[in-house]
Amino acid sequence: MDKMTIGDVPEMFDCVAQIFAEKKDELCQMDAAMGDGDLGLTMSKGYGALPGFLRDLQGEGDIGKMLFKGAMKMQNTVPSTMGTLMSSGVMQAGKSLKGKVELEPADMATFVTSFAEGIKKRGKCELGDRTILDSVDAGAEAARKAVADNADATFTDVMAAAVDGAKRGVEATKDMVPKFGKAAVHAAKAKGVADQGAVAGLYLLEGLGSYFAGRE
Repeated sequence: MDKMTIGDVPEMFDCVAQIFAEKKDELCQMDAAMGDGDLGLTMSKGYGALPGFLRDLQGEGDIGKMLFKGAMKMQNTVPSTMGTLMSSGVMQAGKSLKGKVELEPADMATFVTSFAEGIKKRGKCELGDRTILDSVDAGAEAARKAVADNADATFTDVMAAAVDGAKRGVEATKDMVPKFGKAAVHAAKAKGVADQGAVAGLYLLEGLGSYFAGRE
């Protein structure tokens, strides 16, 4: 698979929707210990709706515009803190991919990088604050390196690198102190436990990567 068309993008997010449907209970249980307990519901509902929104917007003929407008609809579907962060990530990626009618492997590194930028901007968080940013940014860095190191990197190569980077990011959160929301109140329980938001970020990248499995 050398290129993705506008029609492939909703199918890619079908894979994201699937992984969050599978991980819904796990994420809710993790979130119950440190937050509101609804993280899995937010992720499964938001990403469950996004593919349909994207299909309705394929007439835009522009992948970036399709992603941006689809994310706006997603934000209205899950108007929670995490739902807003996820939507902001996709919107920022849409801005970066504006004008694209096809995507190449390097564009997935751009997607993940821009997604992390959108989270940082909207959430006003920094690396080390123990949030989803810590896993997605680490994934973005690894994806960019995969592209820089190999001009022939495939979609699978780029996303495998992103997933490996995100795993390291998740592991790093075990030594971080939470600074936001209810997690900050339960900071004493955070030591040695991965941040649930960071885990959700990892699953997002795994979902994106799973689309390319068997297609290359």
